[in-house]
Amino acid sequence: MKRALIFTIILGSLMAAAPSIQAKSELANAIAQRVEYIGPPQRNRRWNRRPYSVIRTRIVRIGFRRYRETYRVTYLPNGRTRVQVISRVRIW
Repeated sequence: MKRALIFTIILGSLMAAAPSIQAKSELANAIAQRVEYIGPPQRNRRWNRRPYSVIRTRIVRIGFRRYRETYRVTYLPNGRTRVQVISRVRIW
């Protein structure tokens, strides 16, 4: 008796969920068909990239001494990075 009751509850819940899934997919298709891009055509952004730089600091240890380095990281369009130390100050 319990099995039959559980089976009917599960079957009924599946029947109730199926129309809502179908309605959502139809609504999504209708919205997707009406979306239009307004503006200039999209170009490959990879070729429009330019190098940019970021200045950061870090604490490094050289031998028994500690230094605070200020360095510049330049990110190049081809994916490489260039690191240049701007200043190095000894800290105690």
